[in-house]
Amino acid sequence: MMKGRGTSANTHNGKEPHMTDHVYKHIDVTGTSKTSSDDAIRTAIERASKSVRDMRWFEVTETRGHIEDQKVAHWQVTVRIGFTIED
Repeated sequence: MMKGRGTSANTHNGKEPHMTDHVYKHIDVTGTSKTSSDDAIRTAIERASKSVRDMRWFEVTETRGHIEDQKVAHWQVTVRIGFTIED
């Protein structure tokens, strides 16, 4: 067996989060904000949490925006949200 980072999902060395054996499903959602990309991420996750249970992780897959008068007018961030499948 290989040793090192990411070789075992059950290894916990104090630096990496402990992960148990789960099966995850994921969805892509896009949040928007006039304020920031971070706010767009929060918007996407908060809205998804109204209908998706057991969310565990997210990954930013795309960041884009809209420009008006030479300034950022809107942020659009697509995040992939992973959640555990219920037994």
